[in-house]
Amino acid sequence: MRYAEYMNLTVTDRRTTRWNEHNAQRRQALVESTLRAIRRHGPGVGMDEVAAEAGTSKTVIYRHFGGRTGVYSAVVESVHQFIWSHLQQQISANETLEPAALVRELTDSYLALVERDPHIYQFVVTRPLGERPVEDPVTGITGRIGNEVAEAFRTWLRAQGLDPRAANTWGHGVVGFVWAIADKWITTGHQRPRADIVEFTVRLFEPAFTHQQPTPRSPERSAT
Repeated sequence: MRYAEYMNLTVTDRRTTRWNEHNAQRRQALVESTLRAIRRHGPGVGMDEVAAEAGTSKTVIYRHFGGRTGVYSAVVESVHQFIWSHLQQQISANETLEPAALVRELTDSYLALVERDPHIYQFVVTRPLGERPVEDPVTGITGRIGNEVAEAFRTWLRAQGLDPRAANTWGHGVVGFVWAIADKWITTGHQRPRADIVEFTVRLFEPAFTHQQPTPRSPERSAT
């Protein structure tokens, strides 16, 4: 390859990288504007209101997300990142975080989101009408968090010399349970304090964790 051709490709690659970075930053800014619009106008917020909050037009938003369904998916992804980043901090501080402590952190983090941002929670659980994404974002987020929590459980079980086969069932079971109680909690108007709901949840699952016994290992499977 000639030097001039090499330099041209290098410049093109750099421009492409900068453009991709710019687009990613712009998308993130639009997601943050959407979150503010949801807090201001409620879960039924319209794209006109989102565009006004972002100081742009619907055309720009559609160019980045392809429509309301794309905006919805991006908000769900943002919620996933918020929940999981908090859990990761706890897991990173203690690689073998005990399951009961992980359940406590997961439950409290999720309920804190519901309590602080009920409009965002309602926006997330209300799928937009019209074109459906290939993957349901709600089941997608619970599935991914379930996988991540399962891996944390698996790490703990192995560290304790226990059979790790329960990890997948625990991970997805706990996430599904927390999702269900959060929905009930918000629809009943937060009748009990968040701390009570967290404590009740830990009490339910803790016996399963504390009564594990070493068992002969057998090949692990990904399915529950």
